[in-house]
Amino acid sequence: MPHIDKDTVLKINSISVSFDGFYALTDVDITVKRGTVHFFIGPNGAGKTTLLDIICAKTKPTMGTVIFYPNGRDRVRLTGLKEHEIVREGVGRKFQVPSVFVNLTVLDNMILSLKGHKGIWDSIFRRPSKEDFNRIDAVLDKVDLRGCQDLKAGSLAHGKKQWLEIAMQLVQKPEIIMLDEPAAGMGKAETIKTGEILKEIKQECTIIVVEHDMEFVKQAADTVTVLHEGKVLLEGNISDVLADKTVRAVYLGRGGER
Repeated sequence: MPHIDKDTVLKINSISVSFDGFYALTDVDITVKRGTVHFFIGPNGAGKTTLLDIICAKTKPTMGTVIFYPNGRDRVRLTGLKEHEIVREGVGRKFQVPSVFVNLTVLDNMILSLKGHKGIWDSIFRRPSKEDFNRIDAVLDKVDLRGCQDLKAGSLAHGKKQWLEIAMQLVQKPEIIMLDEPAAGMGKAETIKTGEILKEIKQECTIIVVEHDMEFVKQAADTVTVLHEGKVLLEGNISDVLADKTVRAVYLGRGGER
């Protein structure tokens, strides 16, 4: 077993995935560092979302493994676990379309998300503790929704729905949160605020983001992995990525990405 740096939280080892003979990912190796915002970028069809699907077990790889290195516990092989088992280990995911309970208040959405509140009935019969409410308040503060507890989630603007769903992940105290295009559909001010939120919450959990909006990537990224045709093209900080001629040719120069 190779030595793993204590700062490593996730190791993607030689991941390949084939759909009916078409390789969506080929021999992908990525190391994600603890307490960072790590972006996966690349043109449509590069394999970004497929990679998230493999990490959270929505898709099974044809080859390779994903290993999670939680704080203070033994390493966990995520490959082979079920989706709910991976969530329980401390790896959460937010999909592109917000999936909040629109007819419930912001506070009720947060209560339902708490560990132990596994369903509607449980939330009715087991009142959250004072510590739970303190945790909810602290998380809502981080995503700028502290004053919105009593509002129906369905009444929130698009950006605030996205922030609520990030909060619903964060309140469960994951070690990793994966976000699929969190800035999609947002205006400039909301996008900038989302970047600020990510920089705030990386203090307590690692964030993996799939994104197209390069301005957002520039604002929030610690590390960027560029995928192209299912392979890692380049990895580094945003300055290295933007300066690379190959990246510009296959990705930034296409005009199809913002």
